[in-house]
Formats: sequence, structure tokens, C-alpha cells
Amino acid sequence: MKWIRDPELLPIAAKVEAGERLTFEEGLTLFHTPDLNALMRLANFRRTQMHGDKTYFVHSMRLEFTNLCYVGCTFCAFAAHKGEERAWDYDEAAVVEHVREKYVPGVTELHMSSGHHPNRPWAFYPNMVRQLKANFPDLQVKAFTAAEIEHLSKISKKPTLEVLRELMDAGLSAMPGGGAEIFADRVRLQVAKNKVKADKWLQIHREAHSLGMRTNATMLYGHIETLAERLDHMDRLRKLQDETGGFHAFIPLAFQPMGNSLAQNLGKTDYTTGLDDLRNLAVSRLYLDNFPHIKGYWVMISSELTQVSLDWGVSDVDGTILEEHIAHAAGATSPMELSKAKMITMIQQAGRVPVLRDAYYNELESYSARQEVAAD
Repeated sequence: MKWIRDPELLPIAAKVEAGERLTFEEGLTLFHTPDLNALMRLANFRRTQMHGDKTYFVHSMRLEFTNLCYVGCTFCAFAAHKGEERAWDYDEAAVVEHVREKYVPGVTELHMSSGHHPNRPWAFYPNMVRQLKANFPDLQVKAFTAAEIEHLSKISKKPTLEVLRELMDAGLSAMPGGGAEIFADRVRLQVAKNKVKADKWLQIHREAHSLGMRTNATMLYGHIETLAERLDHMDRLRKLQDETGGFHAFIPLAFQPMGNSLAQNLGKTDYTTGLDDLRNLAVSRLYLDNFPHIKGYWVMISSELTQVSLDWGVSDVDGTILEEHIAHAAGATSPMELSKAKMITMIQQAGRVPVLRDAYYNELESYSARQEVAAD
């Protein structure tokens, strides 16, 4: 451990090498250490222990079927009201047609998350999933954040567990991790006071796991939260994962500072720094010892920084996306999509082995670190 310059990291490094769990106080030490090189090496050690040189990605497409939303989260630049020129609202047939237009051979995952629609009836949602599965039987539908599930519970007057069960019966494969934002009440009251509460978000994922559905978890960072509140968020997720084992991946989402009232009120125009993004990912990998994957979401931190993050604990880089709107509405400067060939090259250039997966993390194809892939 001669490469460790911060003496406070020495006992933490010993625990990491022994595979022992870190305490909350040790997690805070990682967030505050000036020894970023040691932090990187510890996170990479843990990642390599778990996955070797493999880095996972999915051939996916993204669909936001409406941006109509009544919730009013202050960090959001995506939501629109009825009558606005930029609003869109697809019915079931339009959803199917939109997928048909964007679909390319080899896509396995359809990721859907959208606004809380003020008028759509409950029946629309399972019917939409059924029509998608009828038209694209091999497509795995990953849809409806815990916030959306709570909304569907309200409009259907059904418990969230029953909502999940009926959506699964309709063909829902998995749930995305959105809507978590930051669990701390102090922050949540300022950024998402009308959205699902933290305990309810956790309950809905607990229920999904009880039905055999695997889910993801997110955290929105880089706005008004403290480092302790970030770690508290991870701690609550770690406890639920101990209980259920149902999470696939943790996905830190960097705050995008354009077009939303939170950024305007803070006078914030700067993005999270690359070092903050990398530190956050490394701490996630070391603290969330029971999460299979930490995901570097290239849409929000750029494909270039995502390459670097593969040395900072990241083992999954999301997917090809094929059109993303939520982050881009708030100022994300990344492309709207990346081709499969570009995803493979991005991973190879970082010296890792690309592994194509599906929504269940089944390995579909592995590429060597030097294997050339034909352009899409």
C-alpha cells in the first residue's frame, strides 16, 4: 500500500482488500480524501474482483411516451403542461409505431419513463405494455419508475403491489431506477416535494423484488445535497439490497443545470466536475458492496469521462439509447444515442472487454479488447 498518501485510507484499504464492509464514517472519509489516486485504485480493485475486465452494455432504445406532468420537480426541464407547443402525448398505437420506426435488429431492451400524466386512465398502461409485447415479443420492456408506480396506484385505486403484479402480467420485464433523486427529507422538500417519498420509493422496489422483478436505483447529485446526504442515500439502498438482493445496478445521475427552476434559483450554470463524477462513482463502488454493478451513465457525464470511469469502479455503461430526451432537456451535451459499434469501441479503447447483455444481465456476446466490429 505504498501508493496510499492519505493515512486515513490505510485501514479502509485493508478492509477493501479483505472484502469487509465499510462503515458510514469510512464512506465519508472516501468522499473527503484528497488522495484521489488511491481512491481510484481501491475502486478499481473492487471492480476487478467482481467482474475482471468485463464491461457491460445493452443494445437498447429509449421512449418517453409523454412529457405531460403535474408533479413540478424543481430540477426538471422535461415536463410540460397541456397546450404547450413542446408537449407530446402518444396513445398506445403511437407508442407501438414510434418503437417500430426506431427499432433495429438486435435491440433487446425498451426503456420507458415519462411524466405523471394528469388524465390517462389506469387501463392505458397495462394495455400499452401488452401491445408492445404483442408487436415486439422479444423486446424486454423496462418501464415505470417507482414514482410512476405510485402515480398509477393513485389513479387505479389499487395498492402498488397489485399495480406491479398487473403490469408484470401484461409483460413488464424490469423497472428503471428513476424517481429516487435524494432520499434526505431536507433536499426532497426542495427538489421533489410532490414526488413519491423516500420510504415509499424503497417500499415499491421491495415489492417489485418480492415478485421476482429486478430493478435499478439512481441518485441525482450535484445540486443542493451534502456529501453526507449522498452517502445516506447509498446507505438506505445498501440496507434494502441486503434484505432483497433485487437491484442490478446503481446509477448516479449528474445534475444538468439548464432550463430548470432549481438551477435558476441557485444561479447555477456549471455542470458537475469530472473529478466529482469520478469520486462519486468510486465511493459508490466501495460502499455499495452488495450491488452487482455501478453504472457510468454516458448521457450525463459524456462518453469520454465514462471511458475514464472504467478505472473508477464502473462495470456497466448503460446502452445505445436510440433517442433520449429527459437529460437533454436540462442541458446534457452528449449525443442522443450511440451505436452498438461505438459502444464497443468506447469500451475497448479503455482497455476493457465489452459484454453485450440484456435487461436481465444475461451475457449475449463478448468481444475481445481488440476485436474489430463492423459499423452499424
